[in-house]
Amino acid sequence: MVSPVASMTPPAGGDQPPFGTSPATGPTENRGMEMAGLQQLGVVIKALERILPLVGAASDSGKDVLKALNSLSKHVPAGSVTPAAEQNQLQQAQIRSVQAGQQAAQLRQQQAQPGGAAPPQAAAA
Repeated sequence: MVSPVASMTPPAGGDQPPFGTSPATGPTENRGMEMAGLQQLGVVIKALERILPLVGAASDSGKDVLKALNSLSKHVPAGSVTPAAEQNQLQQAQIRSVQAGQQAAQLRQQQAQPGGAAPPQAAAA
């Protein structure tokens, strides 16, 4: 006779995938994130366009810049990055830079203190 508990548990190597891994529960695309990424890519393309005259198209680095421009520009339509969008990207990058600098200063300050915070260690078992 089969016990009631054994009959309630699914077979170990059954035909069903583990719970939560079926295609019905797959991730949904976030078009907003994709568009934000393409907008940032457009800013990168503009930066590469500004770099090209500085390094010269005939130089080795210039050839690589041209290759990158040709490859990346396929994904971003011309004129899709407005001056306002570019300004927003630059402001966000500046904010992130300031925040990173503040965090680095805090870390240096903590490390400079005598007997300062020691790095966390794993507890002995």
